[in-house]
Amino acid sequence: MVEWTGKPAYQQVAEDLRRRIAAGEFTESGKLPSLSELQATYTVTVTVARDAIRQLKTDGLAVSHQGKGAFLTSDAATVAKQADPIGAITELQEEVAKLRTQVGDLRERVAALEGN
Repeated sequence: MVEWTGKPAYQQVAEDLRRRIAAGEFTESGKLPSLSELQATYTVTVTVARDAIRQLKTDGLAVSHQGKGAFLTSDAATVAKQADPIGAITELQEEVAKLRTQVGDLRERVAALEGN
């Protein structure tokens, strides 16, 4: 998964985890993969896996408990969506679509009231 793009490996792993958090992948358990699971999934060293989790903690997406692992914060999905420009654009597009529908409904109601 991690490629030689000039971006540090831990950032690539953190970004993918952030995307997965925004998609709601870990919300049921609230627990992030262990360091060994991250190593196997992304084919990285334990140092890279640890730094990726540290980045998520710095960004306010996770907290860790000694011997238990890393867990999502209560607002992790929202924060992750806001940090992801594509996710933020998608969310804004959905909101605009809802507003357009509501404005259309209001126009119909006003037209009906003015017609009476």
